[in-house]
Amino acid sequence: MTENRHEVATLAGGCFWCLDAAFRLLKGVTKVESGYAGGIRPNPTYEQVCTGATGHAEVAQVTFDPSVITYRDLLDVFFTIHDPTQLNRQGADVGTQYRSAVFPHNEEQRAEAERAIKELEATRAWDAPIVTTIEPMKAFYPAETYHQDYYARNPRQSYCQAVIAPKIAKLRKMHFERLAV
Repeated sequence: MTENRHEVATLAGGCFWCLDAAFRLLKGVTKVESGYAGGIRPNPTYEQVCTGATGHAEVAQVTFDPSVITYRDLLDVFFTIHDPTQLNRQGADVGTQYRSAVFPHNEEQRAEAERAIKELEATRAWDAPIVTTIEPMKAFYPAETYHQDYYARNPRQSYCQAVIAPKIAKLRKMHFERLAV
C-alpha cells in the first residue's frame, strides 16, 4: 500500500472567497484554507489586511494529492478563474491585498509557475501582459473562521452571486474533467 503524499499550494488572485470556492470543487484537493501571505505583519487580521498597509495578499492555501491533481493543474485553474493582467485588483476589489501572486513552497513550484506564465504569454492567452508575481512563501496566516468556505455558507449573498458564481460557472465549463463528483 502506498502512502498518500500531499503537497501545498498558496495562490492569490483577488478575493480569497473566489479561490476557496473554486479549489474546493477539484478532485484531489483535500483542504482549502483562506488566509494571508506575502506581508510584513505577523498574524494580521482581516481589517488590517484590508488597509493594504500590511503587504499581505488574500490567498487560498490548497492541500492536494499530486497523484490525482498536479500543481500545474492547480495553476491552470488559477489562471482561468481570475484575471492575471489586472495589477493590484480583481474587478471592483482594489488594493495590493487583491494582487495576482503565486507563493511557491519549493523550487519545483517556482519553476512550474514561471513556465505557466511564460506559456500563457507566448500563446497570448490574455489580451494584456500578465502581472502575476512569484513571491517567496515566508508565512501563511489563516483568515478568520467566517471567511472559510464562505461561498458554500452564503451562496445567496450578493457578492457571491455577482462575482463568485460566474467564476464557478467558468470553472465547470473549462475544467469539467477536474471536478470532484
